[in-house]
Amino acid sequence: MATDKSVWNGRPSQVLNLPLFVVCFLFCWLVVPIFIAIWKWLVLRNVEYELTTERLKLREGVFNKSIDELELYRVHDYKLDKPFWQRIFSLGTITLKTADESNPVVVLKGVRESERVFELLRTYVEECRVKKRVLPLDLQQA
Repeated sequence: MATDKSVWNGRPSQVLNLPLFVVCFLFCWLVVPIFIAIWKWLVLRNVEYELTTERLKLREGVFNKSIDELELYRVHDYKLDKPFWQRIFSLGTITLKTADESNPVVVLKGVRESERVFELLRTYVEECRVKKRVLPLDLQQA
């Protein structure tokens, strides 16, 4: 029986909300922006990513929780974006294109140590493909 061990856990950084927080601070005298800022903070705070040796688990939701799992052997392509304003805070966004019907594109936003996480993902995707004997098919239309 195969064991599925946790390799990495993370959450998106609140830096993603920085522009909204600045605007809400400027208009805090209206009171409503304070509640908007608190809600956006809660939404981002309740997102959690977990990478195991065989799956990527995404947990999110403030009141209603949802858990989505992606089998790593289903990942076709990975991409790491490090926009300037995220790079200032050592963050990055990882995008995964998958063969999963419920989630064809998975985006991990505001990830700390994004290059290390990107390499971990790449390593475990390849290991899962070998273990399950799955070959990626690159079908291109002419």
